[in-house]
Amino acid sequence: MITRRSVLIGTVGVLAAPAILRAQTNTIKIGHLAPLTGAISAVGRYASMGATVAAEKINAAGGILGREVQLIIEDSVNPATASNKAERMVNIDKVDFLQGESSSPSAVAIMQVAERSQKIFMHTGGNSDKLRGEQCNRVTFHCDAMNTMYVNTMARSMLRDGRVTGKKWYMLTADYAFGHDLTRVVRRFGDANGANFIGEDLVPLDVADFSPYLLKVRQAQPDVVIINLSGLQVTNFIKQYYDLGLEFPLAGASTDIALAWAAGRENFSGEWPVIWLHTLDNPASKAFTAAFMAKYNEPPENQAWSDYVGLTALAQACNETKSIETVRLIEYFEKGATFESLKSRPSYFRSWDHQIMTEMFMMKPIAADAKADKWNWLTVGPPLPNADQPLEILAPTAEENACHFKV
Repeated sequence: MITRRSVLIGTVGVLAAPAILRAQTNTIKIGHLAPLTGAISAVGRYASMGATVAAEKINAAGGILGREVQLIIEDSVNPATASNKAERMVNIDKVDFLQGESSSPSAVAIMQVAERSQKIFMHTGGNSDKLRGEQCNRVTFHCDAMNTMYVNTMARSMLRDGRVTGKKWYMLTADYAFGHDLTRVVRRFGDANGANFIGEDLVPLDVADFSPYLLKVRQAQPDVVIINLSGLQVTNFIKQYYDLGLEFPLAGASTDIALAWAAGRENFSGEWPVIWLHTLDNPASKAFTAAFMAKYNEPPENQAWSDYVGLTALAQACNETKSIETVRLIEYFEKGATFESLKSRPSYFRSWDHQIMTEMFMMKPIAADAKADKWNWLTVGPPLPNADQPLEILAPTAEENACHFKV
């Protein structure tokens, strides 16, 4: 079990690191917060694991500015607790940076602490557009895709496959801010590209029996069912959908690979946007997956990717600027510095909202008769956007999601 103060990442790596690192008594402290208990703890677990693998890689290569990276990992629990723990990390632990958080409400709380303390926060999980828009701040860099990017990945893939213009769409939406955010972007894209919205149901988070909604879907006879549900709602819905014998194509706006793995191959279907999958065939992705497998005996998922990429990008920025000063690191990223993101194209942070610009993918299960173990039954199609298109085509414009940094 990962607990506070037991996580001094680099102890193993330091033994094999250069002498300058072994002799250095100072460390670079990174306060890492993630939901390690509660409804999305599976995602938070991968966040801490991804950051751990990144820290070990950085330390094995000499650390940050010759100093060992030390991770202090905490359970964020909820927004109030996340804020208190972030404050303690800054004021008592004297961390140099903050990282993590898969929950958007808790991420906002940490962002506020980071802004007050002028500490860089590598935000790796919450997907709300508002964090990059009206709630943005200049010390925060967003290492996961925002809701609009996930929706646009799904929608552009469907447009490419001829499943938008003139097609009947039926939506099921989680009845809270996350679901409403997804629906807003789905409607914007569908209206702009000629989709025919024939129905939508708002589904309370505590609903376990989806039969009333499934009967309405069957009666509507849609061309595509768009799923804007959250967490375990997704897997419960899919299981009941196929138990009822429905066969209308499913497309989801957002999910985590950890939830698909937990549901199992027999209870998961449809096509879903993801930011990364461990089966991507390129040297950097294979190396990360191999290191993760060697340490944890299971592959990394998308949240582990965000934390790994976020921390390695931060280390690159510090080593290339020869500084851990907030102002210099912000300038480095805002000038368009690119970094390795385990894909065919490098990624970067957009200067005006600090959102990562990166390739995305559509994920689906492999053929039912194909053999696979419990980790390797998912596959992804070609990256989006297309190679001749800018990465920013998936993200909202400044007019659609304005961010105004304080000077």
